[in-house]
Amino acid sequence: MNFADRDEMHVLAGEYALGLMSAEERSTFERELQRNPALAAAVGDWNDRLLTLSPPESEIAPSDGLWQRIESDLPRKTQVRRTFSLWHSLPFWRASSFAGAMASALLAFSLLITVPASRPPDYVAVLQNESTGASWIVEVDKEAARLRPLATVSVPPGKALQFWTKPEGAAGPTSLGLLGTDQHAIVPLSKLPGISTNQLFEVTLEPESGSPLDRPTGAILALGKAVPL
Repeated sequence: MNFADRDEMHVLAGEYALGLMSAEERSTFERELQRNPALAAAVGDWNDRLLTLSPPESEIAPSDGLWQRIESDLPRKTQVRRTFSLWHSLPFWRASSFAGAMASALLAFSLLITVPASRPPDYVAVLQNESTGASWIVEVDKEAARLRPLATVSVPPGKALQFWTKPEGAAGPTSLGLLGTDQHAIVPLSKLPGISTNQLFEVTLEPESGSPLDRPTGAILALGKAVPL
């Protein structure tokens, strides 16, 4: 473990926060944690990011008709064991929710530590929507904003995907260009209207030649806000 290297220290802090270390690695890490304020700050930063993925503290009561609907869909023989069924176990569902949240956290962590750029990004934005989930990730460093697809998005004939950004408080969005068939984009930092926390990035579906206006005119396929690393 090289705690003198800032980038490796950040990765190690993420592994510690996610519980990915062996007992021996964890013991070594915690000894260093007691005397290294920068390492403690990195762990605190990771804990803050993962906090939103934790399961809710309060139990959520199911609707009155939920069990009846489940029972009607199950074979008759399973209904007599209702008390012992995992379908009716609140701890099981809370554990499943937590497992799903941790899987999402691991995916996000893997994306952050496998960046193909020359240096770790300073900002990251995950572009998503309610129906399809995460579709692109934007990584911004000192040189450029890099858009990478996380899923394949179909583009109808005569249409194109357009990349946009808008800092908080800006009068309007700035076009960062049309996306090619690989749906990647690398935009020099000088072409952006700056970069800051909560800066909006989005991809929209526009006419083949791009939006005819200085703002999106088509459907928003995915959007997200930049967070500092």
